[in-house]
Amino acid sequence: MKFVLSEEYALYKNDILNILNNFKNEGVVVGRGNRNVVKYFVVKDLVLNFKSFKQHNIINRHVYKHYRRSKAHRSYDYAHMLLDKGFLTPKPIAYIENYDWIGVTSSYYISEQLQEVCTLADVLADPDFADREQIIKGYTQLIYRLHEHGIIFIDNAAGNFLIKKSEGQYLYFLVDLNRMSFYEEINITKRLKNFERLTNDRKIIESISAEYAKLSGADYEFCRKKITDYSAQKARKRKAKKILKFYKYLLPH
Repeated sequence: MKFVLSEEYALYKNDILNILNNFKNEGVVVGRGNRNVVKYFVVKDLVLNFKSFKQHNIINRHVYKHYRRSKAHRSYDYAHMLLDKGFLTPKPIAYIENYDWIGVTSSYYISEQLQEVCTLADVLADPDFADREQIIKGYTQLIYRLHEHGIIFIDNAAGNFLIKKSEGQYLYFLVDLNRMSFYEEINITKRLKNFERLTNDRKIIESISAEYAKLSGADYEFCRKKITDYSAQKARKRKAKKILKFYKYLLPH
């Protein structure tokens, strides 16, 4: 086992190990857990969020042990990096990797569990959500700031942003951090493609395009068309993938 724990949480080491031993049977599940399992646990004065990553195939198990950081390791490192650069994400507490002779058998990323938050998905799904336009603009400003820092947040989907209102201001916390790309400079096309996972809603895309155009100095119509096209392409790929999975399921085994 590899157990990396932030110094300020050293007193919780045994509590975290006890949770791991009982992870399957205890804790409160967060989300649907189709791929990864996310649960939170109350420990003394803390609420801890545990993300258990889906079991990897044999090749990736070997790769994540010897050649590349695991998803849990990357999540922990990227969380610290984001905080250092002035972005918000739930405080990183620890990551854990378990091994056998082949490679990584399981891995966990542990962070603080935020209270009284909603997701950007909640906002986008409700046309009557309070301050909806303001929140969408704030989200766009966040993505622009990431791009200015040379960061592409690959899993730029609405469910991966937690929103908390504090003293009249909306705070945006990034989660699901294990996939990011880093560049010295990001051209406008790559920047706009980064929105492809968010939505196909025309009005939302128009709001994002207007704000991003204002921030970047790019042409609004160019931004709107690019984001619309990339979003449509992504939707078609998802649909095709679902159809292939459906027919694969029907084939005799």
